[in-house]
Amino acid sequence: MASGVQTATVRVETASGKIASIATRRWLTIAAVHIGMIGLWQAIVTIFPIPSFVLPAPTAILASLAKPNYSWVENTLVTAAEIFGGYALSVVLGVVLALLFSWSRIMTLLVFPLLVTLNMIPKVALGPLVIVWFSYGISTNILITFTLCFFPILLTTVRGLNEVEPDILDLVRSLKGSRWQAFRYIQLPGSLPYIFSGMKVAAILAVAGAVVGEFIASERGLGYLMIQVQASLDTPAMFMAVVLLTLLGIALYLIVMVMEHLWVPKDARMT
Repeated sequence: MASGVQTATVRVETASGKIASIATRRWLTIAAVHIGMIGLWQAIVTIFPIPSFVLPAPTAILASLAKPNYSWVENTLVTAAEIFGGYALSVVLGVVLALLFSWSRIMTLLVFPLLVTLNMIPKVALGPLVIVWFSYGISTNILITFTLCFFPILLTTVRGLNEVEPDILDLVRSLKGSRWQAFRYIQLPGSLPYIFSGMKVAAILAVAGAVVGEFIASERGLGYLMIQVQASLDTPAMFMAVVLLTLLGIALYLIVMVMEHLWVPKDARMT
């Protein structure tokens, strides 16, 4: 009996070691591809006489961080607040509204088509109106970010809540369970793969939302900084702003992936 338990333990440890090794090789491969691309970029710019204002070298882009008049830290923090603030708001309201739709068919018939129509409005066209209505600043850019992120989360959450077997919900009701208990113990666990699928899509859109707001009207942020350095043809600084925006988007996406890894079983994940 003891030997059997030891054998099973060894097998589990071996399997865990193999999974960790595969994950490590995967991340190393990803890192190597990115480093190789940057190295190739540096080599091309070094070998061929490409003007810096057309395509700067990675070293020149990195050197632009040393320019204090661009206030990189402050502008990055402003854009990060807009991205994460609008994204968090969209997650909370998207899940709550999807839950209300799952509880009320009348509300779904009345409100959901209206939300679909509103989502068809180009957000870039809506941006100037939002500026007129709410002035401009961080809160307005958070609102613009929210408008881009909200619908993917709402749509996937509604689908996930509707995928729950009706018989299970009927069983909960027959046992005098409340709607909240049905949501907490039945609907939410079953819809988590769908929710995280929408959250991943929204994480990509969150960066675009913040930049759109800063392009339209803003006094701070990486998008605002890109408009300023464009006038002076400081292309390395423009690339640096793009790099920082990309890193913010990657950070948000990784946070969502970690949460999904902790809360959703591997065989239930959609992507």
